[in-house]
Amino acid sequence: MEDAYEIVLSFPVYVFSGFDMDKIGKFEFLEHTADVLIAAHGKTLEEAFENAALAMFEVMTDTDKVIADIEGHVEVEAEDEFALLYSWLEALLVNFETKNMLYSKFQIDRIEETDEGFRLKAAVWGEKFNVEKHAQKVGVKAVTYHRMEILKEFNKVTLEFILDI
Repeated sequence: MEDAYEIVLSFPVYVFSGFDMDKIGKFEFLEHTADVLIAAHGKTLEEAFENAALAMFEVMTDTDKVIADIEGHVEVEAEDEFALLYSWLEALLVNFETKNMLYSKFQIDRIEETDEGFRLKAAVWGEKFNVEKHAQKVGVKAVTYHRMEILKEFNKVTLEFILDI
């Protein structure tokens, strides 16, 4: 067959240099020109929200070096699930900015629908930011609604959102 075309298949190779293998599958950083686009995954909406928070703090520092020894509680309410994701991440970012708290462990107790919208209650664990211990990666200025998506499938939820850096 002189006229046959040769088909060459190539697959991308991913190198996770210094990346904790326990985080693989929880979230991924997607290509974006100026900010950070994240896809956080979970079997449930609660788990996806937990992984979204972990991803946000991973943008800022190496979360493996954040000891989860100070417990805090977060409760947010919003009119829909998009606003709830925004409010959840924003509350954690405000705690970082005002209390110097970094977090590495998140447990959403529940996300419930209310007459006004949705409510999230969670416990979070972390420690105070220490410049000598916690490598500074990229500063997160804000959470955005731009390109925010909540994709629900059977036994899988993916949250996509952009962090303004």
